[in-house]
Amino acid sequence: MDKSNLPKRFYKQANIASEDSGFSIELDGRPIKTPAKVTLTVPTETLAETIAAEWNAQSERLDLQGMTLTRLANVAIDRTPETRADLAEELSRYAGTDVTCYLADKPAELQRRQDDAWKPMRDWVGKQHGVVLVPVIGLIASPQPDASLEAVRTYALSLDDYRLTALTWACSLLGSAVLALAMEGGKLDAKQALLASCIDEDWQIEQWGEDDEAKAVREGRARDAAALQLWFEALG
Repeated sequence: MDKSNLPKRFYKQANIASEDSGFSIELDGRPIKTPAKVTLTVPTETLAETIAAEWNAQSERLDLQGMTLTRLANVAIDRTPETRADLAEELSRYAGTDVTCYLADKPAELQRRQDDAWKPMRDWVGKQHGVVLVPVIGLIASPQPDASLEAVRTYALSLDDYRLTALTWACSLLGSAVLALAMEGGKLDAKQALLASCIDEDWQIEQWGEDDEAKAVREGRARDAAALQLWFEALG
């Protein structure tokens, strides 16, 4: 990637400061602002330290797109408070067509890998959250129980803005509400969740190989997944 067009680093050190509403991140003593010009404040000291470390890890040029934790914080502060119902509905829609519910009709080995990875996670969300989803063979959509979809909405709306933001991002990244809930709940770590979401993709790679572009996309997803795990852990 050509970094010559990226903004130059304009600060020496990122630190954290205690605020009435949590912890802010400062660059050379000046608080970071969100795109909406609000002081970037997070609820735990550990999360603030993790975001500060993200800024301290930057080189002479700032890779703002790669600063996943900062972007998550911006969304949690600027957008999530006004879109909570929409985010809960988005998670419910993912659950309604969840990738973990669609097993390949063939080959048998692919179906076995899917079932080995996905069934324990479906069982877990069923016990943990009352989200009982019904798997099918093939790609023809099958309606999921209304009570399960409502359970997803209810749980999503019970979360604070910071955790709800990350759960929604995880769902989009993994293509699955089941895997996102398992990651948010600590049942899966970042590597496990990403592998579970890429079973079909990895099968195709085994058969046909992987090109450089697809490899770069996968590496980017892995970085985002790792950042999400740090976020969840830092929230406590």
